[in-house]
Order: sequence, then structure tokens, then C-alpha cells
Amino acid sequence: MSTRAKIIIGGVAIGLFLWIWIPFWAVVLVILGVPAIGYFSLDSSQRRRLRRVSRRQINR
Repeated sequence: MSTRAKIIIGGVAIGLFLWIWIPFWAVVLVILGVPAIGYFSLDSSQRRRLRRVSRRQINR
């Protein structure tokens, strides 16, 4: 099993756990907050590079 598949399975498991034990608004906050915190923790050159890579994948 690839590393990416393991991460996806772990994310789904954590999501289901949160869905059962925590109110809906908190689950949405975690789902939206974690990627946002990760993005804003990058410095400006890393954000630029990430945007450039994302655009290349869209324009394939």
C-alpha cells in the first residue's frame, strides 16, 4: 500500500471518529482549519511555489 493511500485511510478514520464524538460545527472547523493553518504557516516563497505547482496540474 502506498504512503498516500495510508494517509487517506488515516484521514478518513480520524474524520469518522470526529464525526461521531464531536459536534458537527467542530468537525467542519477541524476540516477547514487544519489545511488553512498549514498553508499560512508557509513562508511567502513556499506559498508561491505551491500555487505554481497547483496551476501546472490544472493546466495539464
